[in-house]
Order: sequence, then structure tokens, then C-alpha cells
Amino acid sequence: MMLLVGLGNPGEKYAGHRHNVGFMAVDEIIRRHGFDGPRFKFQGEVWEGRLGSEKVLILKPLTFMNDSGRAIGEAMRFYKIDPQDVVVFHDELDLEAGKLRVKLGGGTAGHNGLKSIGAHIGPDFVRVRVGIGHPGQKHQVLTFVLKDFAKSDQEWLAPLIDAMAENADLLADEDISRFANKVHITRFPEATEKKSKKDAPAKAPEPGNDKSQDKP
Repeated sequence: MMLLVGLGNPGEKYAGHRHNVGFMAVDEIIRRHGFDGPRFKFQGEVWEGRLGSEKVLILKPLTFMNDSGRAIGEAMRFYKIDPQDVVVFHDELDLEAGKLRVKLGGGTAGHNGLKSIGAHIGPDFVRVRVGIGHPGQKHQVLTFVLKDFAKSDQEWLAPLIDAMAENADLLADEDISRFANKVHITRFPEATEKKSKKDAPAKAPEPGNDKSQDKP
């Protein structure tokens, strides 16, 4: 069994905030893959379904961001889920807006939600880091993450969330590198096609068409 977790703050007034992109990601997975729920357990909303052949739980903690680890720890203990089978979707200030990085383990980079999770279950869980960009100054960070995405952000936000949901079955297969690659390919098919053509070996000349053979 795998546990997918979206990080965010509960309540309508927070719904469009940059800090809630983790909630947005799992909401689309729930919708696209027909998960059942919610049930209110483990201090959060719990949804059940399958990705491929794997049974998957999705948890949206209702503890507010800074205490997310409490809800995750409860769910893990109840279902006896190992940390490496926990995938957390969260916002990432240190990534350019629209970029995605996926890794097992690592630090918290000052993210209070990740700090809480690490304190309750340790560092060895999978992080799906969704880049939201940085406001430029440290004192602007709190205001930045607790504001709605700008209208211009929708150009990359909606396609990125859609691509994550489309390829979520790869997370259930524990193929996190392929998940990241497929999300990129889904979002940028033209760029990927151009790179493939650029990296393709040069086509050998057809017999009889090599003009150098005509030289004396």
C-alpha cells in the first residue's frame, strides 16, 4: 500500500494559495482516477483507490501545514506503511515556477510542513517538489506563499497538475525518475521531440549518392 499526501492549509480562504499546491495536485489525482471519499480520519481527509494494481491512500491533513506530520504519522502507524512508501506533494520556493523535482529523502529547505513530517516519520519519504518560484527577498516569503497564484501562473500550473495526475501510476510503481521524466514530456512534447531529433545519429548517405566518389 502507498500513501500519497498533499500539503496545504484547510479552508476555502487558503484554497488558491501557492502553499496549497500539494492539495491541488492530489485533488486532481482523486478526480482523474476516481478515488472514493472523503472519510475523516487521522486528522485529515482520506481517499481510497488504485493506481494501476497498487492500492493507494490519499491524505490531505487538516492540521494546517506546520503540523502535517501528526496526521501522516497516524495514518502510517494504522496501516503499517513504511516511510519510503509515502509520497508528499509540496510547494518549493527554491525551484523556478513550473519546474518539478522528485527525490527520496533529503532536507527540509526551511519548509515547515516538511519539518513536521521529518519530526514524526523521519526523512526517508518521497518528495514531489513543485516549483513556485521565489519572491526575491526573504522577508517577502510568508506573504508570497500565503497568496493566490497569479493569473499568469495558470499557464503552467494547470498543465503541470494535469501531467502529474496523468502519470501518477508511475509513483505507485515506485518509478520516481520515470514519473518526473514523463511529467516533463507530457508538458513539453515539442521540446522533447526537438531534443530527440538533435541527438539522433546522422543518416548515412544512400549508395550512389556520395558525390565525393565522382572526384578523380
